[in-house]
Amino acid sequence: MADRKSFLLRVDRDVLDAVQRWANDDLRSLNGQIEFLLRRALRDAGRVSKQAPAELNPAVDDVDHESS
Repeated sequence: MADRKSFLLRVDRDVLDAVQRWANDDLRSLNGQIEFLLRRALRDAGRVSKQAPAELNPAVDDVDHESS
């Protein structure tokens, strides 16, 4: 398992509330949702090493979870 590092994040209350609602919808913790979003942003920006081990660079599920 990869080493994990804690850090303080200051964020606007409205942004935090929106991410918390999104996390709830996706059945994730707030921390898990933030990490998911950061990993997806890194992947989309081409900032993730192609040679990173799978556990450090897991595939991001882009399935739309909205109900019809």
